[in-house]
Amino acid sequence: MIHRPQPNEYPTFAQPYVSSVPDENVLELLEDTKQVTYDLFSTLSEEQAMHAYAEGKWTLKQVLGHMIDTERTFAYRALCFSRNNVELPGFDQDIYVNNTDFNSRTIQSLADEYQATRKSNLFLYNSFSEEQLLRGGKASGYPVTVRGLVYMTAGHEQYHLRLIKERYL
Repeated sequence: MIHRPQPNEYPTFAQPYVSSVPDENVLELLEDTKQVTYDLFSTLSEEQAMHAYAEGKWTLKQVLGHMIDTERTFAYRALCFSRNNVELPGFDQDIYVNNTDFNSRTIQSLADEYQATRKSNLFLYNSFSEEQLLRGGKASGYPVTVRGLVYMTAGHEQYHLRLIKERYL
């Protein structure tokens, strides 16, 4: 069980992510949403997956690619901080999305990659000791702990699932 992080364990901009995680076992939530998110994206047609809700907004393929990139980034940060207190560079989501071509891939390949990424990260998150969960470092210039990053991972996914339901589907 990973306890909810304190507000000083993550950047203030991540507060909406962390607060969106229900008071339950965050690891179980990550496990449960792995299938929910996979099912949502893997059942889209290629035409549906290329939908953007407005001009200049990401397609659903790009949203999923962004979710994968963000989850990998948070997991890498958690790994680094669990081993040693370090400072890591920033992560600009727009640069990442604009410098890959998620739209040229099939939605199934992206859904499979998402599922594999989550499965791998769950092994990592489940391996952390209580001491490691409390370790931290700086990412993008902000202090954050390992457990803060685990909650940010879950909350970021919840944020995008809500956005998809409200604006895309």
